[in-house]
Amino acid sequence: MRHNPPPREPTLDRPLELPRFLPAGTGALVVEFGARVDESTSEAVLALDRAVTAAGIEGVIELVPTYRSLLVHFDPAVIRAAALRRRLETLVAHPEAAPREERLWTIPVCYGGACGEDLEAVATLHKLDPQEVVAIHAASDFRVYMIGFAPGFAYLGGLDPRLHTSRRVEPRLRTPARSVSIGGAQSALNPPFELPSGWHLLGQTPVHLWDPRREGDATIGPSLLLPGDRVRLSPVGPEEYRDLCARADAGDPVAQLQIQPRTAEETPA
Repeated sequence: MRHNPPPREPTLDRPLELPRFLPAGTGALVVEFGARVDESTSEAVLALDRAVTAAGIEGVIELVPTYRSLLVHFDPAVIRAAALRRRLETLVAHPEAAPREERLWTIPVCYGGACGEDLEAVATLHKLDPQEVVAIHAASDFRVYMIGFAPGFAYLGGLDPRLHTSRRVEPRLRTPARSVSIGGAQSALNPPFELPSGWHLLGQTPVHLWDPRREGDATIGPSLLLPGDRVRLSPVGPEEYRDLCARADAGDPVAQLQIQPRTAEETPA
């Protein structure tokens, strides 16, 4: 009796067919667009996110965009997985062509001292002056790849390679609320509560990345940042930081938002 050979594992000369449609239990599908974390993959994920939202597919409950994939939660009593996959395949094959808005946030950060206890260690590691680290970090063109781990926690791509830093060998069980940190090739912005973390703390922002008081706001919701947003960091001194914290605690977003239209032609390939 002949046996069919086992399927070959993907190799460099036989890449994965993308996108991949993967079941995630009985009520979710994952649409995976790539094996790398980069801007073009993120754009593909977000294009499908917008397309599914616009399509209003009955039975779709929630969409969760991540680094490389879109998680689609659905009610199997309303739509079967096979039918949903066909709808998603159609939307992937006909990407969004209409202009979309690009949101650019300017977020104040107080670096070093009590706000960023790892700044000097990171500077020493990279043979830089602490103020050079601040200048390099603040000059980075950051993009929000995903929101996760905790409400409002923003994973930022675009960290200058000069600051790529392996995560701490021993993670902290508690890091300050609103910390600004780096780990690997990424930076992160913490919501306004303490969290465990193995990232290196460079500073703190007065901004509330998560605030339930913004529920129902037409411009910004409870999570200030959304996947695809651009972020620029603006260094501030301790006194200005304290003033901004007081304003943020009173409900002022503090961060500055610019909204610009962006056409499909401007989307990275």
